[in-house]
Amino acid sequence: MLATIGYRLLLSMPLLLVVTLVTFVLNSLAPSDLARTILGADGTQEQYIALRRELGLDQPVLVQYGAWLWKAIAGDLGASYLTKERVFDMLNPRLGVTLSIMVGVMLVCVTIGLLLGVISALRGGWIGRAIDVLSLVGLMMPSFFVALLFIIVFAVWLRWLPATGYVMLSQSPSGWAQSLVLPILSVAFLPVANIAKQTREGMNDVLRRDFIRALRASGVRERSIIWKHALRNAALPVVTVLGLVMIGAISGTVFVERVFVLPGLGSLAVDAAQQSDIAVLQGATLYFGILAVAINLMVDLSYGWLNPRVRVS
Repeated sequence: MLATIGYRLLLSMPLLLVVTLVTFVLNSLAPSDLARTILGADGTQEQYIALRRELGLDQPVLVQYGAWLWKAIAGDLGASYLTKERVFDMLNPRLGVTLSIMVGVMLVCVTIGLLLGVISALRGGWIGRAIDVLSLVGLMMPSFFVALLFIIVFAVWLRWLPATGYVMLSQSPSGWAQSLVLPILSVAFLPVANIAKQTREGMNDVLRRDFIRALRASGVRERSIIWKHALRNAALPVVTVLGLVMIGAISGTVFVERVFVLPGLGSLAVDAAQQSDIAVLQGATLYFGILAVAINLMVDLSYGWLNPRVRVS
């Protein structure tokens, strides 16, 4: 198990390098300029040139990235060019907010998505048609648009939940949960339908197999057949879709955090990109890359748990 985890993590290193390099290059191509942002409108051309030289912005992009990468390998993500605060100190307090949304999205997708998929496979009817409609609607409605609709309905009209803001768990557990309900549902709206659809198709395929008929002929309880045998055999493609959904949910959290004014990694990354604060942006990108690696690792380990043949190979 440890060897498998180590091997998967080793294979993920190129992903982190590519993601951080692309982010660095794209930021260098942006029309905004960090030196101009720091100096403001009153800065002279001489001050601008001197500040660019001091920050190392006059060097080639690959040289700048190499200097950042060398420090990052040593465990130093640098400091914000604007606030002079350490990047680690800016990212770590916000990590919990983003992780709370991601974990909530995963729980909603697994519980509701699997339940709807199983019910749809067993009964079909309007539930199956509703899942298909939700899948199509979700493709046309991005997370931030769904978030705005949820705010209008549940915060403005019904006044059940807060529209914006975040409450710390230590301050009020109930307030913390209420502040996360709408963000989680906004990100999970499309994934739930996709998970349910994949579960339904997998269950329909497994329930037609010979071993299911043999189990029923042997007198095994229908509940055990559905939840223990059929669902487990249908779960491999569902886990694959869930992994893709959760990686896609990372980008969803970026927009949702802005809409709901949540102090997460996504909102910090957007602010850093707007201000050309490359140190903070690179740190946030690295954290998002690590989240993607962790999701892929959990998917691989789930394969081994669901199918021993995968674990052996």
